[in-house]
Parts: sequence; C-alpha cells; structure tokens
Amino acid sequence: MENAKTIIVSNRLPFKVSIHDHELKWQSSEGGLATGLADIYQKGDNIWIGWPGICDVSETHAAEITAYLRKRNLLPVFLTRKDIDEYYEGFSNETIWPLFHYFPSYAKFNACHWKAYRAVNEKFAEVVLSQARPGDTIWVQDYQLLVLPALIRERMPSVSIGFFQHIPFPSFEVFR
Repeated sequence: MENAKTIIVSNRLPFKVSIHDHELKWQSSEGGLATGLADIYQKGDNIWIGWPGICDVSETHAAEITAYLRKRNLLPVFLTRKDIDEYYEGFSNETIWPLFHYFPSYAKFNACHWKAYRAVNEKFAEVVLSQARPGDTIWVQDYQLLVLPALIRERMPSVSIGFFQHIPFPSFEVFR
C-alpha cells in the first residue's frame, strides 16, 4: 500500500529525557533494541512510540518533549510515577517476568497492578491508533505490552500487527 509505514511500539523510546535545573536533558538509550531498530524508525514516515523515561511532566515540558521527539520519528506515551510503579515495576516485573522465566514461586499477583497494566496498554493503544492507517505495520515489542496487540486489533481489525517477545515464553504448564 502506498505510504504505508512501520510503527514500532516498545515500553521505552531510544531516547531518555530528564529535567535538570528546569531544562530538558536528552540521552540515547543503551541496548540492542535501540541500535537494531534505528534503520527502521529513522526512515520515511516510520515511527517509534514509547515512554520517554520521565514521569509526571508539565504540559509545557510534554509539548517540548513531543516536538523534539517528532523531529526524530519518535512519539512519546507519557506515564505517571504510579503507572511505572504498578504497570512496570509491579505487574510487568513482579508477575510476568518471573512467570516467563520459570520462577512462579517469585511471581506476585496484585489486582491493582493488573488494572494499571491494562490501563497503560490502553494509553499505548490510543497513541498507536492516533498514528495508524490502513496498510501500516505495527510491531509491538515485549512483555510490557502483551495486551496491546488485542487492543489495537479490536479497533483496527485489518492492520498488520507483529509481536516480538524479548524474553522466553513459558510452556502452558506454567499457566496451568
């Protein structure tokens, strides 16, 4: 399809922002995902959607962050400290990570963390759907966004969705 783009979606963007002395500071993210996908998101209309590494930003800073990232084919999903505590540190890392690594005795389930996980996946879905068009390919990355493909599919049934799991996916016995 003409003008179709690839939309990469991951928990974090390949840039992190912080605030020092009321000024935004930028740092490239380390790791293989940022390096490996650079050739994809930096070309044409492709885009990478994710969290910029900062919580609870003002509207002014959010606008500055968005403008800076947009020039680099990146789009932020802004999260609160509570989102990170419950969705990322909570459900993603206290429930999913131990289960998927065959450590069920370390897994903790908290219903509030599950609700936060679902709500943050919804936040990501809203941003993705604001950018996605028929013919685009949406490529979701990792266990922090396991619910996201279904949320996108519900609202955009014909779009191509890929999912890459960066940690082991356990056998059905773990869930049984």
